[in-house]
Amino acid sequence: MKRRYVTVDVFTDRAFGGNPLGVVLDAGGLSTAQMQAIAREFNYSETTFVLPPRDPANDAHVRIFTVNRELPFAGHPNVGTAFVLAVQAAKLPARLLFEEGAGLVPVEIVTEGGRVVSTEFTAPQLLKRMSHLSAEQAASCLSLSASDVKADRHAPQIISVGLSFLAVELASRDALRRARPDAAAFAKTFPCDDSDAVYFYTRDVPSNERPCELQARMFHPGVSGLSEDPATGSATAAAAALLADLDGMKDGELRLQIGQGFDMGRPSILLTRVRKQNGAIASIHVGGASVQIMEGTFSLAGEE
Repeated sequence: MKRRYVTVDVFTDRAFGGNPLGVVLDAGGLSTAQMQAIAREFNYSETTFVLPPRDPANDAHVRIFTVNRELPFAGHPNVGTAFVLAVQAAKLPARLLFEEGAGLVPVEIVTEGGRVVSTEFTAPQLLKRMSHLSAEQAASCLSLSASDVKADRHAPQIISVGLSFLAVELASRDALRRARPDAAAFAKTFPCDDSDAVYFYTRDVPSNERPCELQARMFHPGVSGLSEDPATGSATAAAAALLADLDGMKDGELRLQIGQGFDMGRPSILLTRVRKQNGAIASIHVGGASVQIMEGTFSLAGEE
């Protein structure tokens, strides 16, 4: 049996930017172990597997795998998978609804002139704020000093909208650029509140990186040690929600354009918006463009 796949670069409008994603179509009948092995073979930060929905009112059941585990939710896999399914649809959809481990994930499809220009997911859960860490703990994970951590708006904190991350604000673009993952410090700090990754950002954005209002990076464990993600939609959603939660606005929408991957040579642009009603977060959205890179088929030994 030949199974189709498509690869896309997500959160970019040009090839070889953004975050690569493998999307396996026709995934029915694959076991969890087979999906994990295929994800390891693709060797991207995530690979998705598209299955028929359990509820026919939804569009697909989507399973998301890193190279070493399954995730209940992730950002760039939703943006990229929705792009692939929308492009392949006989009629362009306005919206897709995915069943995932963390819950239902709606993804809006933005079109212009009959083509898909971007997709935007709604986080399956509202913001959860969990453990605080010290500036020293956070800085040590990034091979920085405590003075590089900025805590006037929030201390380093584990946050989640479906997947947990340690969110850290840094004082300068220079500190963001200098950061390197420290394996020993990671081992002392994680896991914590189901998190094993650090998302860190700065408001100190130089003019040549505008109109981004923040620049961010993310370190996480990979198959061969700690690695960096060029665009992390789920962490960006949680960080945007945290900043909206801290904002004094009672009603309205907080929008941010966030850059990531610039220091890796894979620049990514993530567009966020968080709606607030009566001082509380009502919904969290992250979107961006995607570019198709490859498509093909594969078959597994023993399948007819």
